[in-house]
Amino acid sequence: MTTDQIRLAELRRGRWSAQTWFNVVLLAMAVLLAASAVVGAVVLQNAAQASNRLIDEISMGRIQSERLQTALVNQETGLRGFVISGKDEFLQPYEEGRRDQDLALSQTRLVAPAAGAMDELAAVERLSAQWRARYAEPMIASVRASGPETVSSEQAEESKRAFDTVRGALTDQSTAWERARDAARIGLDDARTLRDMTFFAILVAFLVTIVAVAVLLRIAVFNPLARLGEASRRVTGGDFEHHVDTGGPADLAALAGDMEAMRKRIVSELEEARASRQQIAVQAEELKRSNAELEQFAYVASHDLQEPLRKIASFCQMLQQRYASQLDDRANTYIDFAVDGAKRMQVLINELLTFSRVGRVHQEPVEMDLNDVVDRALVNLSAAVEESEAEIEVGDLPVIVGDRTQFVMLWQNLIGNSLKFRSPGRRPHVRIEAEERDGEWSMTLTDNGIGIAPNFADKIFIIFQRLHHRDAYGGTGIGLALCRKIVEQHQGKIWLDTEHTEGARFHITLPITVAPQEEAPASAEAAEETGTEAEEAAEAR
Repeated sequence: MTTDQIRLAELRRGRWSAQTWFNVVLLAMAVLLAASAVVGAVVLQNAAQASNRLIDEISMGRIQSERLQTALVNQETGLRGFVISGKDEFLQPYEEGRRDQDLALSQTRLVAPAAGAMDELAAVERLSAQWRARYAEPMIASVRASGPETVSSEQAEESKRAFDTVRGALTDQSTAWERARDAARIGLDDARTLRDMTFFAILVAFLVTIVAVAVLLRIAVFNPLARLGEASRRVTGGDFEHHVDTGGPADLAALAGDMEAMRKRIVSELEEARASRQQIAVQAEELKRSNAELEQFAYVASHDLQEPLRKIASFCQMLQQRYASQLDDRANTYIDFAVDGAKRMQVLINELLTFSRVGRVHQEPVEMDLNDVVDRALVNLSAAVEESEAEIEVGDLPVIVGDRTQFVMLWQNLIGNSLKFRSPGRRPHVRIEAEERDGEWSMTLTDNGIGIAPNFADKIFIIFQRLHHRDAYGGTGIGLALCRKIVEQHQGKIWLDTEHTEGARFHITLPITVAPQEEAPASAEAAEETGTEAEEAAEAR
Protein backbone atom coordinates (compact mmCIF):
# COMPACT_ATOMS: atom_id res chain seq x y z
CA MET A 1 0.00 0.00 0.00
CA THR A 2 1.60 3.30 -1.09
CA THR A 3 1.93 6.45 1.01
CA ASP A 4 -0.73 8.27 -1.00
CA GLN A 5 -3.11 5.39 -0.47
CA ILE A 6 -2.44 5.51 3.29
CA ARG A 7 -3.14 9.25 3.36
CA LEU A 8 -6.42 8.78 1.47
CA ALA A 9 -7.46 5.99 3.82
CA GLU A 10 -6.75 8.13 6.89
CA LEU A 11 -8.69 11.05 5.45
CA ARG A 12 -11.65 8.76 4.69
CA ARG A 13 -11.68 7.71 8.34
CA GLY A 14 -12.04 11.42 9.24
CA ARG A 15 -8.75 11.80 11.09
CA TRP A 16 -7.28 15.21 11.59
CA SER A 17 -3.67 15.84 10.75
CA ALA A 18 -1.20 17.15 13.34
CA GLN A 19 -1.23 20.50 11.52
CA THR A 20 -5.04 20.63 11.88
CA TRP A 21 -4.77 19.90 15.59
CA PHE A 22 -2.25 22.69 16.03
CA ASN A 23 -4.39 25.09 13.99
CA VAL A 24 -7.42 24.35 16.16
CA VAL A 25 -5.38 24.85 19.33
CA LEU A 26 -3.88 28.08 18.04
CA LEU A 27 -7.32 29.35 17.00
CA ALA A 28 -8.74 28.61 20.46
CA MET A 29 -5.80 30.34 22.12
CA ALA A 30 -6.17 33.32 19.79
CA VAL A 31 -9.89 33.66 20.57
CA LEU A 32 -9.22 33.44 24.31
CA LEU A 33 -6.39 35.93 24.05
CA ALA A 34 -8.48 38.38 22.02
CA ALA A 35 -11.41 38.17 24.44
CA SER A 36 -9.07 38.59 27.42
CA ALA A 37 -7.41 41.57 25.75
CA VAL A 38 -10.77 43.29 25.10
CA VAL A 39 -12.07 42.71 28.64
CA GLY A 40 -8.74 43.69 30.18
CA ALA A 41 -8.57 46.85 28.07
CA VAL A 42 -12.08 47.92 29.14
CA VAL A 43 -11.33 47.26 32.82
CA LEU A 44 -8.00 49.08 32.65
CA GLN A 45 -9.63 52.01 30.86
CA ASN A 46 -12.25 52.32 33.62
CA ALA A 47 -9.58 52.23 36.31
CA ALA A 48 -7.50 54.78 34.42
CA GLN A 49 -10.51 57.11 34.02
CA ALA A 50 -11.26 56.91 37.75
CA SER A 51 -7.62 57.60 38.58
CA ASN A 52 -7.41 60.49 36.12
CA ARG A 53 -10.61 62.03 37.50
CA LEU A 54 -9.21 61.92 41.02
CA ILE A 55 -5.82 63.30 40.03
CA ASP A 56 -6.53 65.65 37.14
CA GLU A 57 -9.92 67.03 38.23
CA ILE A 58 -10.61 66.58 41.95
CA SER A 59 -7.06 67.18 43.18
CA MET A 60 -6.59 70.12 40.81
CA GLY A 61 -9.93 71.61 41.92
CA ARG A 62 -8.99 71.36 45.60
CA ILE A 63 -5.66 73.03 44.93
CA GLN A 64 -7.32 75.91 43.09
CA SER A 65 -9.93 76.19 45.87
CA GLU A 66 -7.15 76.62 48.44
CA ARG A 67 -5.50 79.16 46.16
CA LEU A 68 -8.80 81.08 45.86
CA GLN A 69 -9.21 81.12 49.63
CA THR A 70 -5.64 82.38 50.10
CA ALA A 71 -6.22 85.12 47.52
CA LEU A 72 -9.38 86.37 49.31
CA VAL A 73 -7.71 86.30 52.74
CA ASN A 74 -4.82 88.33 51.31
CA GLN A 75 -7.33 90.89 50.02
CA GLU A 76 -9.00 91.25 53.40
CA THR A 77 -5.64 91.48 55.20
CA GLY A 78 -4.33 94.12 52.79
CA LEU A 79 -7.54 96.13 53.12
CA ARG A 80 -7.36 96.23 56.92
CA GLY A 81 -3.71 97.28 56.85
CA PHE A 82 -4.42 100.09 54.37
CA VAL A 83 -7.45 101.33 56.32
CA ILE A 84 -5.44 101.47 59.54
CA SER A 85 -2.24 103.04 58.15
CA GLY A 86 -3.33 104.73 54.93
CA LYS A 87 -0.07 103.65 53.27
CA ASP A 88 -0.19 102.27 49.74
CA GLU A 89 2.39 99.55 50.39
CA PHE A 90 -0.13 97.85 52.72
CA LEU A 91 -2.50 97.68 49.76
CA GLN A 92 -0.14 95.47 47.73
CA PRO A 93 -1.50 92.13 49.14
CA TYR A 94 -4.97 93.31 48.15
CA GLU A 95 -3.96 93.91 44.54
CA GLU A 96 -2.05 90.62 44.30
CA GLY A 97 -5.03 88.81 45.86
CA ARG A 98 -7.27 90.22 43.13
CA ARG A 99 -5.01 88.84 40.40
CA ASP A 100 -4.64 85.46 42.11
CA GLN A 101 -8.42 85.26 42.60
CA ASP A 102 -9.09 85.79 38.89
CA LEU A 103 -6.54 83.13 37.94
CA ALA A 104 -7.86 80.62 40.49
CA LEU A 105 -11.47 81.20 39.36
CA SER A 106 -10.55 80.57 35.70
CA GLN A 107 -8.73 77.34 36.58
CA THR A 108 -11.47 76.13 38.92
CA ARG A 109 -14.21 76.65 36.30
CA LEU A 110 -12.47 74.03 34.09
CA VAL A 111 -12.80 71.19 36.62
CA ALA A 112 -15.71 72.28 38.84
CA PRO A 113 -18.48 70.84 36.58
CA ALA A 114 -17.06 67.29 36.91
CA ALA A 115 -17.08 67.60 40.72
CA GLY A 116 -20.50 69.25 40.98
CA ALA A 117 -19.09 72.34 42.75
CA MET A 118 -20.33 75.00 40.34
CA ASP A 119 -23.00 76.38 42.77
CA GLU A 120 -20.48 76.77 45.60
CA LEU A 121 -17.99 78.40 43.21
CA ALA A 122 -20.66 80.82 41.98
CA ALA A 123 -21.56 81.71 45.58
CA VAL A 124 -17.94 82.48 46.42
CA GLU A 125 -17.57 84.61 43.32
CA ARG A 126 -20.82 86.50 43.97
CA LEU A 127 -20.19 87.17 47.68
CA SER A 128 -16.60 88.23 47.12
CA ALA A 129 -17.69 90.65 44.41
CA GLN A 130 -20.34 92.12 46.72
CA TRP A 131 -17.79 92.54 49.53
CA ARG A 132 -15.41 94.41 47.29
CA ALA A 133 -18.14 96.57 45.72
CA ARG A 134 -19.89 97.50 48.98
CA TYR A 135 -17.01 97.71 51.44
CA ALA A 136 -13.49 97.24 50.07
CA GLU A 137 -13.53 99.64 47.14
CA PRO A 138 -15.46 102.43 48.94
CA MET A 139 -13.20 102.20 51.99
CA ILE A 140 -10.08 102.35 49.82
CA ALA A 141 -11.41 105.39 47.97
CA SER A 142 -12.35 107.15 51.26
CA VAL A 143 -8.91 106.54 52.79
CA ARG A 144 -7.15 107.80 49.70
CA ALA A 145 -9.36 110.91 49.64
CA SER A 146 -9.51 111.95 53.32
CA GLY A 147 -7.26 109.61 55.29
CA PRO A 148 -7.75 106.60 57.60
CA GLU A 149 -9.86 108.53 60.12
CA THR A 150 -12.74 108.76 57.66
CA VAL A 151 -13.47 105.03 58.02
CA SER A 152 -15.59 104.40 61.10
CA SER A 153 -15.46 101.34 63.24
CA GLU A 154 -19.02 100.48 62.18
CA GLN A 155 -17.92 100.33 58.52
CA ALA A 156 -14.95 98.12 59.44
CA GLU A 157 -17.21 95.80 61.43
CA GLU A 158 -19.71 95.54 58.58
CA SER A 159 -16.87 94.74 56.19
CA LYS A 160 -15.66 92.01 58.52
CA ARG A 161 -19.16 90.47 58.76
CA ALA A 162 -19.47 90.54 54.96
CA PHE A 163 -16.10 88.85 54.56
CA ASP A 164 -17.13 86.20 57.13
CA THR A 165 -19.98 85.39 54.74
CA VAL A 166 -17.35 84.92 52.01
CA ARG A 167 -15.43 82.62 54.36
CA GLY A 168 -18.56 80.54 54.84
CA ALA A 169 -18.97 80.21 51.08
CA LEU A 170 -15.31 79.13 50.83
CA THR A 171 -15.95 76.51 53.51
CA ASP A 172 -18.96 75.22 51.58
CA GLN A 173 -16.82 75.00 48.44
CA SER A 174 -14.09 73.03 50.29
CA THR A 175 -16.75 70.67 51.67
CA ALA A 176 -18.07 70.09 48.13
CA TRP A 177 -14.58 69.27 46.89
CA GLU A 178 -14.04 66.83 49.79
CA ARG A 179 -17.31 65.06 48.95
CA ALA A 180 -16.22 64.81 45.31
CA ARG A 181 -12.82 63.45 46.40
CA ASP A 182 -14.41 60.78 48.62
CA ALA A 183 -16.77 59.72 45.83
CA ALA A 184 -13.86 59.55 43.35
CA ARG A 185 -11.82 57.41 45.74
CA ILE A 186 -14.71 54.99 46.16
CA GLY A 187 -15.07 54.79 42.37
CA LEU A 188 -11.32 54.19 41.99
CA ASP A 189 -11.38 51.42 44.60
CA ASP A 190 -14.30 49.76 42.85
CA ALA A 191 -12.49 49.98 39.48
CA ARG A 192 -9.34 48.47 40.98
CA THR A 193 -11.31 45.64 42.58
CA LEU A 194 -13.02 44.89 39.27
CA ARG A 195 -9.65 45.01 37.49
CA ASP A 196 -8.05 42.54 39.92
CA MET A 197 -11.00 40.16 39.73
CA THR A 198 -11.03 40.34 35.94
CA PHE A 199 -7.35 39.57 35.59
CA PHE A 200 -7.61 36.72 38.10
CA ALA A 201 -10.44 35.25 36.05
CA ILE A 202 -8.37 35.64 32.85
CA LEU A 203 -5.42 33.90 34.54
CA VAL A 204 -7.62 31.01 35.67
CA ALA A 205 -9.07 30.73 32.17
CA PHE A 206 -5.58 30.63 30.66
CA LEU A 207 -4.40 27.96 33.10
CA VAL A 208 -7.45 25.80 32.43
CA THR A 209 -7.00 26.25 28.68
CA ILE A 210 -3.29 25.38 28.83
CA VAL A 211 -3.98 22.22 30.83
CA ALA A 212 -6.75 21.20 28.44
CA VAL A 213 -4.55 21.88 25.40
CA ALA A 214 -1.63 19.95 26.92
CA VAL A 215 -3.82 16.91 27.62
CA LEU A 216 -5.42 17.08 24.19
CA LEU A 217 -2.09 17.40 22.36
CA ARG A 218 -0.56 14.59 24.40
CA ILE A 219 -3.37 12.22 23.53
CA ALA A 220 -3.77 13.25 19.90
CA VAL A 221 -0.20 14.13 18.85
CA PHE A 222 2.61 13.55 21.35
CA ASN A 223 1.81 9.94 22.23
CA PRO A 224 1.77 8.91 18.54
CA LEU A 225 5.02 10.86 18.05
CA ALA A 226 6.60 9.01 20.98
CA ARG A 227 5.57 5.67 19.51
CA LEU A 228 6.97 6.74 16.13
CA GLY A 229 10.25 7.80 17.76
CA GLU A 230 10.54 4.49 19.61
CA ALA A 231 9.92 2.58 16.40
CA SER A 232 12.52 4.64 14.51
CA ARG A 233 15.09 4.07 17.29
CA ARG A 234 14.53 0.34 17.13
CA VAL A 235 15.00 0.35 13.38
CA THR A 236 18.12 2.55 13.53
CA GLY A 237 19.44 0.32 16.33
CA GLY A 238 19.49 -2.63 13.94
CA ASP A 239 16.07 -4.23 14.44
CA PHE A 240 15.12 -4.04 10.77
CA GLU A 241 12.34 -6.59 11.25
CA HIS A 242 10.34 -4.28 13.56
CA HIS A 243 7.11 -3.12 11.89
CA VAL A 244 6.49 0.65 12.05
CA ASP A 245 2.82 1.45 12.76
CA THR A 246 1.93 4.22 15.24
CA GLY A 247 -1.58 5.45 14.41
CA GLY A 248 -2.43 9.00 15.52
CA PRO A 249 -3.10 11.97 13.21
CA ALA A 250 -3.28 11.40 9.47
CA ASP A 251 0.07 12.98 8.62
CA LEU A 252 1.86 11.03 11.39
CA ALA A 253 0.31 7.85 10.09
CA ALA A 254 1.50 8.76 6.60
CA LEU A 255 5.00 9.41 8.01
CA ALA A 256 4.93 6.03 9.69
CA GLY A 257 4.02 4.52 6.32
CA ASP A 258 7.00 6.28 4.72
CA MET A 259 9.28 4.95 7.44
CA GLU A 260 7.91 1.44 6.95
CA ALA A 261 8.61 1.67 3.23
CA MET A 262 12.10 2.98 4.01
CA ARG A 263 12.69 0.10 6.42
CA LYS A 264 11.76 -2.41 3.75
CA ARG A 265 14.06 -0.72 1.29
CA ILE A 266 16.91 -0.75 3.81
CA VAL A 267 16.40 -4.44 4.39
CA SER A 268 16.46 -5.08 0.66
CA GLU A 269 19.60 -3.01 0.13
CA LEU A 270 21.47 -4.26 3.19
CA GLU A 271 22.53 -7.43 1.42
CA GLU A 272 23.74 -5.42 -1.53
CA ALA A 273 25.78 -3.20 0.83
CA ARG A 274 27.38 -6.24 2.46
CA ALA A 275 28.36 -7.61 -0.92
CA SER A 276 29.75 -4.20 -1.90
CA ARG A 277 31.84 -4.01 1.29
CA GLN A 278 33.38 -7.36 0.56
CA GLN A 279 34.25 -6.22 -2.95
CA ILE A 280 35.73 -2.95 -1.59
CA ALA A 281 37.85 -4.89 0.89
CA VAL A 282 39.27 -6.99 -1.94
CA GLN A 283 39.98 -3.86 -4.00
CA ALA A 284 41.62 -2.13 -1.01
CA GLU A 285 43.95 -5.07 -0.52
CA GLU A 286 44.80 -4.98 -4.21
CA LEU A 287 45.44 -1.24 -4.02
CA LYS A 288 47.71 -1.71 -1.02
CA ARG A 289 49.72 -4.31 -2.91
CA SER A 290 49.89 -2.03 -5.95
CA ASN A 291 51.14 0.88 -3.83
CA ALA A 292 53.87 -1.33 -2.37
CA GLU A 293 54.92 -2.33 -5.87
CA LEU A 294 54.94 1.33 -6.95
CA GLU A 295 57.11 2.22 -3.96
CA GLN A 296 59.55 -0.54 -4.85
CA PHE A 297 59.50 0.62 -8.46
CA ALA A 298 60.31 4.19 -7.37
CA TYR A 299 63.32 2.97 -5.41
CA VAL A 300 64.57 0.83 -8.28
CA ALA A 301 63.97 3.60 -10.83
CA SER A 302 65.78 6.18 -8.71
CA HIS A 303 68.82 3.91 -8.22
CA ASP A 304 68.87 2.81 -11.86
CA LEU A 305 68.67 6.44 -13.01
CA GLN A 306 71.38 7.61 -10.66
CA GLU A 307 73.93 4.99 -11.83
CA PRO A 308 74.11 6.31 -15.45
CA LEU A 309 74.23 9.86 -14.11
CA ARG A 310 77.18 9.00 -11.90
CA LYS A 311 78.94 7.43 -14.87
CA ILE A 312 78.29 10.48 -17.03
CA ALA A 313 79.70 12.80 -14.38
CA SER A 314 82.72 10.53 -13.66
CA PHE A 315 83.71 9.94 -17.29
CA CYS A 316 83.29 13.62 -18.14
CA GLN A 317 85.61 14.53 -15.30
CA MET A 318 88.13 11.83 -16.37
CA LEU A 319 87.93 13.12 -19.94
CA GLN A 320 88.66 16.62 -18.72
CA GLN A 321 91.61 15.49 -16.61
CA ARG A 322 93.27 13.32 -19.29
CA TYR A 323 92.82 15.60 -22.25
CA ALA A 324 92.96 18.95 -20.45
CA SER A 325 95.97 20.07 -22.53
CA GLN A 326 94.18 19.26 -25.78
CA LEU A 327 90.87 20.96 -24.91
CA ASP A 328 90.16 24.63 -25.21
CA ASP A 329 88.18 26.72 -22.74
CA ARG A 330 84.92 26.14 -24.55
CA ALA A 331 85.31 22.35 -24.31
CA ASN A 332 86.08 22.58 -20.59
CA THR A 333 82.98 24.74 -20.12
CA TYR A 334 80.83 22.18 -21.94
CA ILE A 335 82.21 19.42 -19.75
CA ASP A 336 81.47 21.47 -16.62
CA PHE A 337 77.90 21.97 -17.84
CA ALA A 338 77.50 18.21 -18.37
CA VAL A 339 78.86 17.35 -14.90
CA ASP A 340 76.72 20.02 -13.22
CA GLY A 341 73.62 18.80 -15.06
CA ALA A 342 74.24 15.19 -14.02
CA LYS A 343 74.70 16.18 -10.37
CA ARG A 344 71.56 18.33 -10.39
CA MET A 345 69.63 15.45 -11.93
CA GLN A 346 70.77 13.21 -9.07
CA VAL A 347 69.58 15.75 -6.50
CA LEU A 348 66.28 16.18 -8.34
CA ILE A 349 65.66 12.42 -8.41
CA ASN A 350 66.26 12.22 -4.66
CA GLU A 351 63.93 15.18 -4.06
CA LEU A 352 61.16 13.69 -6.16
CA LEU A 353 61.50 10.38 -4.38
CA THR A 354 61.26 12.06 -0.98
CA PHE A 355 58.28 14.15 -2.09
CA SER A 356 56.41 11.11 -3.40
CA ARG A 357 56.96 9.18 -0.16
CA VAL A 358 55.28 11.82 2.03
CA GLY A 359 51.73 10.69 2.66
CA ARG A 360 52.30 7.17 1.31
CA VAL A 361 55.20 5.78 3.31
CA HIS A 362 55.53 7.10 6.86
CA GLN A 363 56.23 5.97 10.38
CA GLU A 364 53.59 5.35 13.03
CA PRO A 365 52.59 8.65 14.71
CA VAL A 366 54.41 9.28 17.98
CA GLU A 367 54.24 11.92 20.66
CA MET A 368 57.23 14.26 20.25
CA ASP A 369 58.50 17.54 21.63
CA LEU A 370 58.98 19.99 18.78
CA ASN A 371 61.85 21.61 20.68
CA ASP A 372 63.78 18.33 20.30
CA VAL A 373 62.76 18.12 16.63
CA VAL A 374 64.02 21.65 15.93
CA ASP A 375 67.27 20.84 17.77
CA ARG A 376 67.75 17.82 15.52
CA ALA A 377 67.14 19.98 12.43
CA LEU A 378 69.68 22.54 13.70
CA VAL A 379 72.27 19.79 14.18
CA ASN A 380 71.81 18.86 10.50
CA LEU A 381 72.19 22.54 9.57
CA SER A 382 75.09 23.21 11.94
CA ALA A 383 77.54 23.91 9.09
CA ALA A 384 75.21 26.48 7.47
CA VAL A 385 74.43 28.07 10.85
CA GLU A 386 78.10 28.36 11.72
CA GLU A 387 79.08 29.66 8.29
CA SER A 388 76.40 32.40 8.31
CA GLU A 389 76.84 33.15 12.04
CA ALA A 390 73.04 32.94 12.31
CA GLU A 391 71.15 33.59 15.55
CA ILE A 392 68.39 31.01 16.04
CA GLU A 393 65.82 31.85 18.72
CA VAL A 394 63.42 29.01 19.60
CA GLY A 395 60.51 29.61 21.95
CA ASP A 396 58.57 27.06 24.00
CA LEU A 397 57.20 24.70 21.33
CA PRO A 398 54.38 22.22 22.02
CA VAL A 399 54.29 18.44 22.21
CA ILE A 400 52.41 17.03 19.21
CA VAL A 401 51.67 13.68 17.59
CA GLY A 402 53.00 12.89 14.14
CA ASP A 403 55.82 11.50 12.00
CA ARG A 404 59.09 12.61 13.61
CA THR A 405 61.12 12.14 10.43
CA GLN A 406 58.80 14.36 8.40
CA PHE A 407 58.85 17.12 11.00
CA VAL A 408 62.64 17.12 11.01
CA MET A 409 62.42 17.64 7.22
CA LEU A 410 59.86 20.44 7.75
CA TRP A 411 61.93 22.52 10.15
CA GLN A 412 65.17 21.78 8.34
CA ASN A 413 63.72 23.11 5.07
CA LEU A 414 62.20 26.22 6.67
CA ILE A 415 65.29 27.15 8.69
CA GLY A 416 67.55 26.28 5.75
CA ASN A 417 65.59 28.65 3.50
CA SER A 418 65.97 31.46 6.06
CA LEU A 419 69.72 30.92 6.08
CA LYS A 420 69.95 30.61 2.30
CA PHE A 421 67.90 33.72 1.51
CA ARG A 422 69.55 35.98 4.10
CA SER A 423 70.13 39.69 3.50
CA PRO A 424 73.68 40.55 2.36
CA GLY A 425 75.73 42.23 5.06
CA ARG A 426 73.28 41.38 7.85
CA ARG A 427 73.56 38.60 10.40
CA PRO A 428 70.66 36.15 9.95
CA HIS A 429 68.15 36.03 12.79
CA VAL A 430 65.47 33.31 12.92
CA ARG A 431 62.75 33.22 15.58
CA ILE A 432 60.36 30.29 16.11
CA GLU A 433 57.33 30.77 18.39
CA ALA A 434 54.15 28.85 19.23
CA GLU A 435 50.88 29.42 21.08
CA GLU A 436 47.57 27.65 21.58
CA ARG A 437 44.73 29.41 19.74
CA ASP A 438 41.16 28.29 19.01
CA GLY A 439 41.82 24.66 19.90
CA GLU A 440 44.97 24.23 17.79
CA TRP A 441 48.68 25.00 17.86
CA SER A 442 49.68 28.15 15.98
CA MET A 443 53.41 28.42 15.19
CA THR A 444 55.43 31.06 13.33
CA LEU A 445 58.93 31.14 11.84
CA THR A 446 60.22 34.68 11.28
CA ASP A 447 63.51 35.73 9.70
CA ASN A 448 65.18 38.98 8.65
CA GLY A 449 66.15 37.86 5.17
CA ILE A 450 65.33 39.23 1.74
CA GLY A 451 61.66 38.34 2.14
CA ILE A 452 59.08 37.22 -0.42
CA ALA A 453 56.81 39.47 -2.45
CA PRO A 454 53.08 39.03 -1.55
CA ASN A 455 52.14 38.14 -5.14
CA PHE A 456 54.31 34.99 -4.85
CA ALA A 457 52.63 33.81 -1.60
CA ASP A 458 50.94 30.85 -3.33
CA LYS A 459 53.53 30.17 -6.03
CA ILE A 460 56.30 29.32 -3.55
CA PHE A 461 54.42 26.19 -2.37
CA ILE A 462 54.15 24.73 -5.90
CA ILE A 463 56.70 22.10 -6.82
CA PHE A 464 59.62 23.27 -9.04
CA GLN A 465 58.52 26.92 -8.73
CA ARG A 466 61.57 29.14 -8.19
CA LEU A 467 61.68 32.89 -7.59
CA HIS A 468 65.40 33.25 -8.28
CA HIS A 469 67.81 31.93 -10.87
CA ARG A 470 69.76 28.87 -9.77
CA ASP A 471 73.02 30.78 -10.25
CA ALA A 472 71.96 33.18 -7.47
CA TYR A 473 70.49 30.60 -5.09
CA GLY A 474 70.81 26.83 -5.31
CA GLY A 475 68.06 24.26 -4.84
CA THR A 476 65.42 22.43 -6.83
CA GLY A 477 62.25 24.33 -5.83
CA ILE A 478 60.75 21.37 -3.98
CA GLY A 479 61.47 22.38 -0.35
CA LEU A 480 58.39 24.49 0.42
CA ALA A 481 56.13 22.14 -1.59
CA LEU A 482 57.44 19.34 0.62
CA CYS A 483 56.74 21.46 3.73
CA ARG A 484 53.13 22.03 2.69
CA LYS A 485 52.64 18.33 1.96
CA ILE A 486 54.01 17.37 5.39
CA VAL A 487 51.82 19.89 7.22
CA GLU A 488 48.68 18.94 5.30
CA GLN A 489 49.46 15.26 5.89
CA HIS A 490 49.09 16.07 9.61
CA GLN A 491 45.76 17.96 9.09
CA GLY A 492 47.43 21.36 9.37
CA LYS A 493 47.97 24.48 7.27
CA ILE A 494 51.01 26.53 6.29
CA TRP A 495 51.06 29.93 4.61
CA LEU A 496 53.17 33.05 4.11
CA ASP A 497 52.35 36.14 6.16
CA THR A 498 52.03 38.76 3.40
CA GLU A 499 51.72 41.63 5.92
CA HIS A 500 55.20 41.01 7.35
CA THR A 501 57.74 42.99 5.33
CA GLU A 502 60.93 42.81 7.43
CA GLY A 503 61.97 39.45 6.03
CA ALA A 504 59.70 36.41 5.74
CA ARG A 505 57.24 34.92 8.22
CA PHE A 506 55.58 31.51 7.84
CA HIS A 507 52.50 30.47 9.85
CA ILE A 508 51.80 26.82 10.69
CA THR A 509 48.69 25.49 12.42
CA LEU A 510 48.36 21.92 13.71
CA PRO A 511 45.53 20.21 15.61
CA ILE A 512 46.06 19.34 19.26
CA THR A 513 46.27 15.54 19.44
CA VAL A 514 47.34 12.87 21.91
CA ALA A 515 49.24 9.73 20.97
CA PRO A 516 48.04 6.26 22.13
CA GLN A 517 49.83 5.34 25.35
CA GLU A 518 50.84 1.85 24.30
CA GLU A 519 52.01 2.54 20.75
CA ALA A 520 53.92 5.79 21.36
CA PRO A 521 57.25 4.32 22.67
CA ALA A 522 57.57 1.79 19.84
CA SER A 523 56.67 4.42 17.26
CA ALA A 524 59.26 6.81 18.68
CA GLU A 525 61.97 4.18 18.36
CA ALA A 526 60.94 3.43 14.78
CA ALA A 527 60.99 7.14 13.94
CA GLU A 528 64.45 7.48 15.48
CA GLU A 529 65.76 4.60 13.37
CA THR A 530 64.54 6.22 10.17
CA GLY A 531 65.76 9.72 11.10
CA THR A 532 69.09 9.24 9.33
CA GLU A 533 67.39 8.76 5.98
CA ALA A 534 65.47 12.07 6.35
CA GLU A 535 68.62 13.88 7.38
CA GLU A 536 70.55 12.57 4.37
CA ALA A 537 67.76 13.66 2.03
CA ALA A 538 67.67 17.11 3.64
CA GLU A 539 71.44 17.46 3.36
CA ALA A 540 71.23 16.60 -0.35
CA ARG A 541 68.71 19.42 -0.78
